[in-house]
Amino acid sequence: MVRNFQICAVFCYVAGAFALSPPGGSHGGQHQPPAPPGQNHGGEPQGHEWQPAGPFDSRSPCPGLNALANHGWLPRSGRDISYEDIQYAAANAYNFAPDTYHPAFLIANETFKLSTTGSSLTINLRDLTKHDAIEADGSQSRNDIYFGDNLHYDATVFSKVAADLKLDDYSDNENHVTVQSAAKALAARQVEAKRVNPTFNASATQIQGSFGTTALYLAALWDFDAKAAPKAWVKAFFEEERIAYREGYTAPQVKTLDWVGEMNIAVINATV
Repeated sequence: MVRNFQICAVFCYVAGAFALSPPGGSHGGQHQPPAPPGQNHGGEPQGHEWQPAGPFDSRSPCPGLNALANHGWLPRSGRDISYEDIQYAAANAYNFAPDTYHPAFLIANETFKLSTTGSSLTINLRDLTKHDAIEADGSQSRNDIYFGDNLHYDATVFSKVAADLKLDDYSDNENHVTVQSAAKALAARQVEAKRVNPTFNASATQIQGSFGTTALYLAALWDFDAKAAPKAWVKAFFEEERIAYREGYTAPQVKTLDWVGEMNIAVINATV
C-alpha cells in the first residue's frame, strides 16, 4: 500500500492520503485489545482513574494526549514523555496499533525540535503549544493565540462545536457523532475562527491537518457497531479530557495507521 503522509499536528493527528473506502466495521483490526487492568467500581481501570491536572503538571492543546495523562496512561506530570510512553498509552487506552504515532513523534522532536526536556527522545506536553509549529488557529476546543490562551480548554469555543455536534440533544434519538456531523462542526469552527480572529493564519496544510485531528478523535472513540462515536464519550473527551469509562467506553478492535487514514479520507469527503 502506498502512503502519502501529510502530518502537521503532532500527537493530535496522524493523517494519511490512502486510496481506501470510508471506515466500516471490518477495517479497524482484529478483536485483540490489550489485556486491561482490573476495573474499579466506576468502570475505570484500577490505577488509571481520572484525575484532572494539578497546577504543576504539563498539558498540551490536545485533549487526547491530556486524557491519557489524566488517567495515568502517560505520566500524570505530563513531563519527559518518550515515544515508548506514547506507544504504551495509545495502545492500552485507545487500542491504536504500535506504529500509529511514530511519524508524528519524529516530526515533533526532529523537524520542529519542540522538546524543552533537554533530550530529543522525550517531550513535555506543554511543548506542543508553540504556535504555528504544531498548534494552529481554528482549534475546536482551544481559542486562537490572538486571544491570549491557545493551551487551555475554552468552554465558549467548544460550546459552539458541541451545539453543532448536538452533544446535549437527544431529541432525534441520535446518540452518536457521525463522520458527517463531525465534519460539519469542524467546518463551522473554521469559518467562525476566521471571522473573529483578524490574524488567523492557519496554512492550507494546517487546515488539512484539522481533518486529521477530527479523524483521530473519532478513531479513538469509535463504536464499530454504530459506525460513529457516542456523544457521551465525545463530551467527556473534550469537556473533561477524560476517557469515558464510566459511560461504557471500550476499544475492542485494534486501530491501525491505515484505518486512521481511512477515517481521515472520510472526514475530508464529508467536508467538501
